[in-house]
Amino acid sequence: MSYGSGKHTYELVDGWAKYPKDWSILDVGGIAIDKQDRVYVFNRSAHPLMIFDREGNMQSTWGEGVFKRAHGSCIDPEGNIFCTDDENHTVRKFTSDGKLLMTLGTEDKPSDTGYVKKFDFFCSLATITRGGGPFNRPTGVAVGPSGNIYIADGYGNAQVHKFTGDGKYLFSWGGPGTGPSQFRLPHNIWVDRQERVWVPDRENSRIQIFDGEGKLLNMWTDEIRPTDLFIDDKDTVYISDLADRVRIYTIDGKLLSEWTAEGMEREKALFIAPHAIAVDSQGSIYVGEVAFTGFKIDRGPRAIHKFSLKV
Repeated sequence: MSYGSGKHTYELVDGWAKYPKDWSILDVGGIAIDKQDRVYVFNRSAHPLMIFDREGNMQSTWGEGVFKRAHGSCIDPEGNIFCTDDENHTVRKFTSDGKLLMTLGTEDKPSDTGYVKKFDFFCSLATITRGGGPFNRPTGVAVGPSGNIYIADGYGNAQVHKFTGDGKYLFSWGGPGTGPSQFRLPHNIWVDRQERVWVPDRENSRIQIFDGEGKLLNMWTDEIRPTDLFIDDKDTVYISDLADRVRIYTIDGKLLSEWTAEGMEREKALFIAPHAIAVDSQGSIYVGEVAFTGFKIDRGPRAIHKFSLKV
């Protein structure tokens, strides 16, 4: 079955992820793709980093026992992978085979934002009264062309933090709220070739775009709870959201293509809670879900989808 339209039409590669039958991905926190099109699936199973080739054959795993809860990830130009752990309040940098190179934040020591974790997610967000600096449940990480590191700090904070490439803290911006440059769950982050910082401001249902110094440049407001964003080398923008959609735009905001699971029965739906999105060198799109966290549904290999570009 085909999805999308025009030059952005895709075929679903059903059952793409191949791994042992007694394993499960459960939920996908982040997806990162290296220069060889190896797909690093940062997930919430017993095997937090599952690495697949383009065809979905599992190459290796690592990270067992290291993470409390996987969230965002990215790969830098040298092939190192950054991972955010929103339960132990750290962002860590690893080699591609799992050697720890750097830790940002102090494990199990969140910054003071007023945040109190409650049973109800929205009540928890409402307890955030101020920006607290790094970190309180960080959600996303990106490395800019300058080598600087940008981190979205979302579930227990409402800020973006900037570090040098060697881990020196520079500054933060944002705070809780609905106004410009404020956040209600900065859920992930992307830095484009012009060092513009794109932040899916999930519970404000918008994308905020900043320069590298934290100055607001633009907002895209025609979104519904965006979770992740990817920009390819042609400046095409790909967004996943909790309206169970994938949307594709030009860099200046023209909608090119979209598809959704709207109206499908939940157990049979194409998507349940898309959480992460990435694109490989051939234009194929990978979308990861958090159906288990959201609805206690284990989708097995369908926790991650591959959509192959039709040419």
